[in-house]
Amino acid sequence: MTYIVKCDQRVADLATELFRVFAQFEYCLKVTGYCVAGHGDAAHPDWTRFARELPPLSREAGADVVAAIAYILGRPPKKQVYVDKVLQWRVVTPQAENENDLIFLYVRRVRNNLFHGGKFNGRFFDPERSSELLEHSITILMAAIFISRNMLEAYENRTD
Repeated sequence: MTYIVKCDQRVADLATELFRVFAQFEYCLKVTGYCVAGHGDAAHPDWTRFARELPPLSREAGADVVAAIAYILGRPPKKQVYVDKVLQWRVVTPQAENENDLIFLYVRRVRNNLFHGGKFNGRFFDPERSSELLEHSITILMAAIFISRNMLEAYENRTD
């Protein structure tokens, strides 16, 4: 038996693109030395150190990136919480070292909400907003790759 889930194709394509870019971004972080040990000896990307060492995204990027940052910071993704046995969405501002760190925390929240099923149950919740968050997250990640020479080399597969 085949199961087909019908959903907004544009949002589905953006979700697929975010997963691809996000996975490549984390690969690039790890192979360029932005890596820390997690449980046991598992390799985890060090987003915070990268955010600290990267020049401020809002100063280094073009108008499309500045608009993406303004959107993410002005209308941040909510966090899904479980309170009194009820799933809820809350505006939760994470602790961040600087603006880059906050931006990346929000981009990771967009990915987490999608990946862990918070935003998709056979259809995307609020497809227009989901589309905007996905598109802006992709723009931010790609800008960070192009701003960092090492990340760009890793992205273009020029590192081991």
